[in-house]
Amino acid sequence: MIKIEGITAFVSVVESGSVSEAARRLRLSKSVVSERLAELERSLGGMLLHRTTRKLTLTEDGTAFLDRAARIVREIEDATAEMAERRGTLSGPLRIAAPVTFGRMHLGPALYPFLAKHPEIQLVLDIDDRRVDVSSEGYDAIVRNGPIVDSRLVVWKLSRSRRLLVASPDYLERHGTPKTLNDLDGHKGIFYTNRGVSDWRFQTPDGAIVVRASQVLGMNNGDMIRDAAVAGLGIALLPAFIAGPAVSEGRLAEIDVGYKPEAEYIYMAHPEGRNPSAKLRAVADHLRKTFGDPPYWDPSG
Repeated sequence: MIKIEGITAFVSVVESGSVSEAARRLRLSKSVVSERLAELERSLGGMLLHRTTRKLTLTEDGTAFLDRAARIVREIEDATAEMAERRGTLSGPLRIAAPVTFGRMHLGPALYPFLAKHPEIQLVLDIDDRRVDVSSEGYDAIVRNGPIVDSRLVVWKLSRSRRLLVASPDYLERHGTPKTLNDLDGHKGIFYTNRGVSDWRFQTPDGAIVVRASQVLGMNNGDMIRDAAVAGLGIALLPAFIAGPAVSEGRLAEIDVGYKPEAEYIYMAHPEGRNPSAKLRAVADHLRKTFGDPPYWDPSG
């Protein structure tokens, strides 16, 4: 007989990439996860995974089984959560991916009181600046700063996110302060590599204009971009939640080129076709109230 525990172990191992990580997420020992996986394979009469010392890969049978197995696990999780919600309780697993800096500075601190109030929610918060595939990697939702262009996702706005064009006072003293958009062409830019050199977009009466400075440095982490700007390496366009404190402390200066950077938002997105659970809706509502409008990190926004 096929047991749901084995199907859950299989899906978790595939989504997490290892037995160790699956065990951590399921709050089980590695040996228990391995045994459940082996029992499932015995019940099905075939191998689902190729195992080596370095990685796990799906067999042909495993690939064929995965999609339906994942749906079964999600349906059971949703059904369990729905029963709890009928009793007025938010409970069950919830997996969210978010960028490193925003997650550390604002998302985590906002979520901790919510989790204390709802202790039966089992949240896994994956903090990573890479772009994740929400559905195939098993996330219930992602939180992102800036546009989300994916027709497979339903997007909710959580908060406004003003961006600041900044450089260190030392850099501006050495290279001059740009006064217009055209002045930026001769300056050194520090860019967020997940967006590329077309990221500097400004609002004008004729619509958005993209300005391309000369890239002196590219990185995929906002904290490091801020620190590079503070070190005088160039000009950066950063969210207020990252650059704001350094501007207030005088380590960075905001640059006025006559037009404001294009408006952005903090978003939450979940896979299309899956009704969001009550706990996910509750998290989104809590974050909107906690962040505020304008958000607390940018009272001048």
